[in-house]
Amino acid sequence: MAMASIESVTLDVADPTAANHFYTAAFGLDTQIRLRASEAPTTGFRGFTLALTVSQPATVNSLIDAALDAGATPLKPAAKSLWGYGGVVQAPDGTIWKVATSAKKDTGPATRRVDEIVLLLGVADVAASKRFYVDQGLAVAKSFGRMYVEFAAGSSPVKLALYRRRALAKDAGVSPDGTGSHRLLIGGDAGPFNDPDGFAWEAASPAPTP
Repeated sequence: MAMASIESVTLDVADPTAANHFYTAAFGLDTQIRLRASEAPTTGFRGFTLALTVSQPATVNSLIDAALDAGATPLKPAAKSLWGYGGVVQAPDGTIWKVATSAKKDTGPATRRVDEIVLLLGVADVAASKRFYVDQGLAVAKSFGRMYVEFAAGSSPVKLALYRRRALAKDAGVSPDGTGSHRLLIGGDAGPFNDPDGFAWEAASPAPTP
């Protein structure tokens, strides 16, 4: 049996046309993230963030600057940290994006190349959610006790990771409080199901052909 993984990530947004314009302009994402019109009530932290991993600090700055130019709100300015360099912005649709690199120094000119997209779910109990996802057929790639779990992505464009909700909100620079819809739908060969924190998965459908 093939390992289960994420095939698609769909964000529920009020205005898909505007959101598509933002993601293309900000991050060059047009096929990796799907958009669906939704007015589902949601307030505060939606319990997840999306992280773009890139090769060097100059590329972090390039993507964050493009996002701010396209209308994003800064949550954490790009800065050096123990593990590398990164910053956090909030898209006009409300989704929180982190752009980061483990490199401390630039090795070339800035690009807009994204090496990896990671969907970080903020969960109440990392150990319980890890067990749940392993039962759904996902394979653990890295695990740090009850703090953080990362699953193997296989050939998927998006990697799944679990983080404690409070820690994830702190990392994003926002309050952990939030109610209503997560405004997120995860497509994969493991679905359809709802996970212990109410994140919805659907059975993977192939990308629509233009």
